[in-house]
Amino acid sequence: MTATPHAPAPDVCDRIWSGLLADDRPRYEEILEAALAPQRPYLTETEYGLYRRGKRLRPAVLLLAARMVHGDGPLPHKVLQGAVSLEMLHVATLIHDDVVDASALRRGMPSVNATRGAETAVLVGDLQFVAAIRGFADSIDRDSDMALVKLVLDTAFEICCGELDELVVDPCWDPAVLADRYWRTAERKTASLFGLAAESGVALAGGRTSDARRAGFYGRRLGRAFQVMDDLFDLAQDPAVSGKPYGADLLRSRASLPLIHAMAELGAEHTVSRVLRGERVGAELGEDELDRAAAEVRASGGYARAYADAREQALDAIEYLRPFPANRYRHALEELALQVVDRPSRPARPNGENHG
Repeated sequence: MTATPHAPAPDVCDRIWSGLLADDRPRYEEILEAALAPQRPYLTETEYGLYRRGKRLRPAVLLLAARMVHGDGPLPHKVLQGAVSLEMLHVATLIHDDVVDASALRRGMPSVNATRGAETAVLVGDLQFVAAIRGFADSIDRDSDMALVKLVLDTAFEICCGELDELVVDPCWDPAVLADRYWRTAERKTASLFGLAAESGVALAGGRTSDARRAGFYGRRLGRAFQVMDDLFDLAQDPAVSGKPYGADLLRSRASLPLIHAMAELGAEHTVSRVLRGERVGAELGEDELDRAAAEVRASGGYARAYADAREQALDAIEYLRPFPANRYRHALEELALQVVDRPSRPARPNGENHG
């Protein structure tokens, strides 16, 4: 039997922005507009759409982490500046991801890569990255904040390493080796940015270094759970809901965790196993074969095991919050961790089976 995440009430992140962060939201948007203004001659509605249509999950994590130690009352400007810079760094990674993957769809819209070409997309992504670093540098108002700039650069380095790791073919093709490589890649590519969000939030709000690092561990566990759930939804969710192509990991021969876990159960001659071993080209799978393979993975114990792994990461994230004050901001971070693994999904095809 496969595990099925329970559908939550309205999205937690939306409720956080309209509730707990309602006073911070106008300041955040004002700083974001100011940060984008110098780029206006080079941006189109496609790029602005990435900022407008996103959930702003990572900035929310940063602001909640800051308020967890700061409490109520106006936050220092540098905290809001850091949240904006974090979102710009995230958008930069999305644009570069779509170039690497030759993806035509992002957040339900044509990607920058699809609308403006790979060369322009790379440069536009670089613009967001540089603007993000400048924003973090502008957040510094004391010597101790200098460590934050190094943390941001280290995170950017990790993300690039994760992107490269994902492109490297492992000659062993052993499920255990693939799983180890998957977690290393997820840690670098996705979890590091969530870790930066939580750690920098506490640091910018004046929290102790030990507390900032503890918050960073929360963020990294949250990011791991988020990545696994994205990989589960890749095999189960309607592109109209996810805003991304269906079955992308299998089509690109990418060894995601549910595919890795399903390999042993499905057998060496199964389509998934052959694609991950490099005996078949994922991009050449027909729609019917892709649907059948995805449905069989969703019905496998490997799919359920991957969901259990994601939930374990989310629960570990919550444990890292226990030493912090039990205020409403900490509770919101706990709720976010649970919602990451309880997000609803819809069938990838109108009549498709849905286990995720």
